[in-house]
Amino acid sequence: MHKEVAYINATSAIGAQGIFRNGQPLAVPGSADVTVLLRAGYEQLGSPYPKFHKMDTLSKLGWLAAEILLTGTPLLERYAAGSVGLALANQSSSLDTDLRYFDTVKDIASPALFVYTLSNIVIGEICIRHGFKGENIFFVQPRFDTTGMADYVQELFAEQAVDACICGWVEVMHTHFEAALFLVEKEAGSSALPLNAHNLEKLYQSITNGNGATDSRS
Repeated sequence: MHKEVAYINATSAIGAQGIFRNGQPLAVPGSADVTVLLRAGYEQLGSPYPKFHKMDTLSKLGWLAAEILLTGTPLLERYAAGSVGLALANQSSSLDTDLRYFDTVKDIASPALFVYTLSNIVIGEICIRHGFKGENIFFVQPRFDTTGMADYVQELFAEQAVDACICGWVEVMHTHFEAALFLVEKEAGSSALPLNAHNLEKLYQSITNGNGATDSRS
């Protein structure tokens, strides 16, 4: 058990019910079609980033969730680039992207198409966008292990490896999609919760069951 040395200062969520920051919805209608929802969210940002259109769906989902999370929070004005980390997880890695690719080439080969085969590219897209250079990892697990994530991120702070960290869950598989990100910092904000397994699980369940339940099959 690690001493609580970090705080959850902000959250973001993307799911079939819409896009949310700190539990408040953006002016984007919900949609069971992840492509439609991500495009609407991107346009809502009003900040052109042409590379967005080249990303696969998993990368777009993680990238947009991070953009929403960091709205109005320029981390590099307060922390060194090497002290901002990322720790993400999902269940199916890039399998959805691979399946989409195979659908496009089952009738005719298309070497011009490129498949993102590593989940770490999701982290890479966020780091490139914001200039983060700290510790990063992408876990593949059956469900979001909030206990394991809280312990891992707490240890990063306890060892002074990071001053801020984006952690959470980013999953796309066919019609199911879900993003829940948490901004963790060494200093508590006005509405902060200490980072621990209980608080991370409570926030995650609130996000997925209330503020944007994200499985379009439900």
